[in-house]
Amino acid sequence: MSEPSPVIRASEVGQWAYCHRAWWLAQQGFDNQNVAVMAAGTEAHEQHNRAVASAQRTRNLAVILLACGAVLLLAALLIGLF
Repeated sequence: MSEPSPVIRASEVGQWAYCHRAWWLAQQGFDNQNVAVMAAGTEAHEQHNRAVASAQRTRNLAVILLACGAVLLLAALLIGLF
C-alpha cells in the first residue's frame, strides 16, 4: 500500500502563493521572527483597506448626486424654468 498524501490546507496554498520560501521555511519548522513587524503590516493593510472603502463610498455618493442633479436640470429644462 502507498502512504496517504499529506493534507494541504488553504492557508498553506496562500502562503506558498505569496512566498515559496516562507512556505518552505514553515514546513521545516522555522517560526517567523518578525511577528511585531507582521502585525504592524497587517494593521497598515487594514487601515488602507478602510481608506479605499471610504473613497469608494464617497465616489459612489458623488455619482448618485451628479445623476440626481442631471435629472433635476433636465426636468427644469423640459418644464421651461431656464
